[in-house]
This record gives sequence, structure tokens and C-alpha cells, in this order.
Amino acid sequence: MSELDTIVANIMANNLNVTIADSILVLTDYSTSSLAKEFRNALSTNGWSASFYEMEDRKKSGEEPPEEASDEMLKHDIVFCLTKHSLTHTVARKNANLHGIGVITMPGITEDMFLHGAINADYKRVEKETLAMTERLSQAEKLIIKTGKNQLTIPLHMRKGVPSTGVFKEKSASGNLPSGEAYIAPVEGEAEGRIEINGSIAGIGLLEKPIVLTIQKGKLVEATGEAGKKLLSMLGDGDGRLLCELGIGTNHAARVTGNILEDEKAYNTIHVAFGSNHTFGGTIKSNVHIDCVTVKPEMAWIFPGI
Repeated sequence: MSELDTIVANIMANNLNVTIADSILVLTDYSTSSLAKEFRNALSTNGWSASFYEMEDRKKSGEEPPEEASDEMLKHDIVFCLTKHSLTHTVARKNANLHGIGVITMPGITEDMFLHGAINADYKRVEKETLAMTERLSQAEKLIIKTGKNQLTIPLHMRKGVPSTGVFKEKSASGNLPSGEAYIAPVEGEAEGRIEINGSIAGIGLLEKPIVLTIQKGKLVEATGEAGKKLLSMLGDGDGRLLCELGIGTNHAARVTGNILEDEKAYNTIHVAFGSNHTFGGTIKSNVHIDCVTVKPEMAWIFPGI
């Protein structure tokens, strides 16, 4: 067996609740098709039967797949999404889960990420630490993030944290792989302040220079630098600019390399996202979801009664 074959065997044995009789779909796009075929072949080598569906690249994370692809997802027990952009925060993914179908999203996955880093973590440890951080998010009134001279206050009251452990115990579970983050939908319209993003941005990659995002009443109103201009363009002028997520990395093996799938899982990182959050406890419905990672922030937790 090749190294990839062995890693896929470990994923199926340790991260998923599946049987050999389950129907698997590998959903991919033009950009990721070659690696997706290797993944499908590794499944076959390990005795799994997997169908293959290729679609056009989405233009940005959070954009819905074609209707035909969404329909194809409903014909299987588990769907692996190896794509350029994320399908995590889409109606198609949510609908598949409602039909009892597991959806594992792997946006931006590369061969290097399969062979090294976060995907090879001790997922018992990742699960334990992710659940603990999720509980902390659920209990918090707000979180104050300090990055240099900048400070961003994010209200979290009455919202529940979501664990992305990378361990999928339920048939209808969904999440990223590799994984390891606790995230939450902040209270819409209330976040205030500025945050320096010094790591990476989905669709842009590693930042050559940090940028500063200004958020007023929960909306991104200003972003510095060329990367900031590109971010604003990707988000559009509407609800795509609303702060929709706060996440904290909980995977001890994750690296910050410019690939958001792994970057946002790394220790000592937080990420904020803009766009849709209706799929995980928020109210924003937008055809975009862009994550922005910052490394080594200071965090001040505020809990009720304190």
C-alpha cells in the first residue's frame, strides 16, 4: 500500500462511523480532480466502493454547488468534498445532513496536507481539546481579541459553540477534515472594533503584510492593504460583509501554510469569518463565507456575572 492508501485507511477506521456497505461519493471540481481521483482510488484499494462526481470550480467559499451535484449528494451515505472552495456553509451540505448523509468537507486539500500536518494528529486529543474549547465559547458572554494596538469585541451571549473535532460519530455528521476547531456564530450586528489579520485569508493565502479590519455594528466597513481590497471584493457589498463566525484552532499538529483548511485549525490562532452562518446557529444567509486567520492574538474572556 502507498502512504496515501495507509492514511485513507486510518481515516476510515479512526475518524468515521461507516461500514463497508455504505455508499460513498467523492465530490470534486476541476482544480482538485487529480487528487480526488487518487483519494477515490485509495478508497477502492481499501475495499470501499466510491462514486465520483466532478463539477466546475466554485468562485468562492460558501457558493452553492450546481443543482445536479446537490442531488447527487442525496444518493449516498457519505460524501467527501475535495474542492477548491468550501462547501461547508451551504444549503446543499445542510440538506444532505438533514437526510441523514454525512458530509466531510476538504476545501483546498493538497497532497502535502494528506501526508503531513493536521490530518495525522492524535484525534482523541483533538476531540477532547475541541469539546473543552467549544464549551468555553458556549458559556462566554463575549470575547475581546487584542492584536497589537487593535481590539475587537465580539458578543457571544445566547449562542452555542460548535465543535469540529474531525471525529464523525453520527451518520449524518459533517465538518472539515483535517479538523480541530471550536467555532460559534456571534450575535449579529453587535461586534465592534478592529482586528489585525496576520496569517491567511481564504481565497488569498498567506499574507505578505498584516491587514487591519474595521468592524462596526457587526459589519466589515474597512480593510487595509491590497489583500484588504481583495477581501472586500470577494465579500461584495451586501450581507457578505457581516461578521458571521469566530473560531479557535485546537489541532496540535496543524500548521499555518496559507491553506485555510489547515491554518484555522492550528494552535495559537483565531479566525473570524464574514458571510453565511445560518448553517451553524446564526441568521445570515449569503452566497459567501470567507475565513481570516490571525496568529498569536491576545484573548480576554468575559463570562456572565463577571
